Amino acid sequence: MDFGIFNVMQQRHRSKPSLQILKEAVEQTRVAEQLGFSTNWYAEHHFSNYSLCPSPLMMAAHCAGMTTKIRLGTAVVVAPLYAPARLLAEIAMVDEMSNGRLELGIGSGYQAYEFDRFGADLANSKERTMEIVDLIERGLTEDVFSYDGKFYKQPETAISIRPVQKPHPPIWFASNDPAFIRRAVARGYTIFTSGILGSNNRLARTREFMDGVVTEAGHDPAKLRVAVLRFAFVTDDKKEAAHYTDCARYQQRLAVSLKSRKETVVDNYMIEEKAYDEELPWEVIERNLPVGDVETCASRMADIIRRVRPVHIAIQPQLGDIEHRASLKSMERWAGEVIPAIEKELGRPLAEVNRPAVAAAE
Repeated sequence: MDFGIFNVMQQRHRSKPSLQILKEAVEQTRVAEQLGFSTNWYAEHHFSNYSLCPSPLMMAAHCAGMTTKIRLGTAVVVAPLYAPARLLAEIAMVDEMSNGRLELGIGSGYQAYEFDRFGADLANSKERTMEIVDLIERGLTEDVFSYDGKFYKQPETAISIRPVQKPHPPIWFASNDPAFIRRAVARGYTIFTSGILGSNNRLARTREFMDGVVTEAGHDPAKLRVAVLRFAFVTDDKKEAAHYTDCARYQQRLAVSLKSRKETVVDNYMIEEKAYDEELPWEVIERNLPVGDVETCASRMADIIRRVRPVHIAIQPQLGDIEHRASLKSMERWAGEVIPAIEKELGRPLAEVNRPAVAAAE
């Protein structure tokens, strides 16, 4: 397994310009490559400060010119918000521009606030996403294809630009829906799951649920590729650790508001921070997250690796109003201190961890 970096490109305060946020995300990609992280992931959100990145494919294309070897991932393309034929061509184009470094994360979306403003229906987003995956699989592998689905009709079409990676860039699903899990294990795709503010027990239960879905479908759970997105930050400064934890809670509060349609928008597009009914107590959040000194981060992350058996973990050093230099410092210490500590606790290099699952999927 390996580690990557995820940047939601959040604007907690209007005083920080969007250009600065985007430039910092680009610099983090360059630094992530220098530090040996495998992948840098970019979000997709619209019309709010939850994320200022409307196009992860555009970010990947831009950062392809700033880097040479790090893989560039969409986390995720919100598939139902796209015209499929355009999306296919843009996927192929980014894969070519990056010389085959695109990781294609796909999701069905969850924020009705966004869907309403695109004139899209969140209620059928999962079905639409499945059809778009059909179109990706066919349109990027067949010279000429057509499609007659419930939601999408595609006349005989040829995508004139082709991806470098064959048959297409690796696909990752951001969903715990059984239909996506079954498709992932059948095709060798990866399922991305998020620990949000919950405990490692919660992540382990999610893995158990996925294994059950896979077993019922007649597949070996060892063949399921699972990745984890986790709030994580290394620092010896307790105030800095508390600040990061507050920013993680801030991000989750905005996400819950947008998902539950309880958002309050101020100053044009800023989502007001609100506590929610199911919110965990502060002291529980602190216990749950791999945030703090090297020993704390390594111990909690090693526990995830043992119990969830991921092939990849994306950590989020930048969120809320964490200062850019603090994010870079955490990334440097994660690569230089936390990963070696994890390897020491596991008793082997990360490259050798969960290799049977990877090999089985291939």
